[in-house]
Amino acid sequence: MFISYLLVFILAAVPLFELIAVIPLAVIGGLSPIPVAILAFLGNSLTILLLILFVDKVKTWIRKRKQKRMIGSGQQAATLEDEAEVEADSKKAKRARVLFDRYGLPGLAIIGPFFVGSHISAFMGMSFGSKRSLVTTWMLVSLGLWTIVTAVASSYGVSYFIPNVGEDGFITKIFQQ
Repeated sequence: MFISYLLVFILAAVPLFELIAVIPLAVIGGLSPIPVAILAFLGNSLTILLLILFVDKVKTWIRKRKQKRMIGSGQQAATLEDEAEVEADSKKAKRARVLFDRYGLPGLAIIGPFFVGSHISAFMGMSFGSKRSLVTTWMLVSLGLWTIVTAVASSYGVSYFIPNVGEDGFITKIFQQ
């Protein structure tokens, strides 16, 4: 059982999964919603805080990675202006920019995790020039809100649509063998 909850923590920390996807899967899998919500929040928050703390190093790493790809493909290394254009052209970056322009940092932090993901929301909030303390505060508020909404919806949804999940969930069966 410990492994299942550890898996929830790890998957929530991974940018592709996020807590919005992990919580319902874990609850459907038969895990208790409260520990799942707490561990998913902690896992996602940990990587968000690390991203905000090391955002400058992450930007440098992304820039070097793009330059290596361009050199490897025979293109000339891009200038900083070219890289900013490429970064701004991605679909998720465009969505994040629209959210930021329309609703500011609070809107990006609260709405962003659903549309572009929490990690991209935090990264873009920092890229748009917001202060670390504000991005941290709004992202933690947002993650807390999404955790509560997702856990409550998952718990009630599972108990309504699949009333006998309890100990019969697929996750509990996998780790009991």
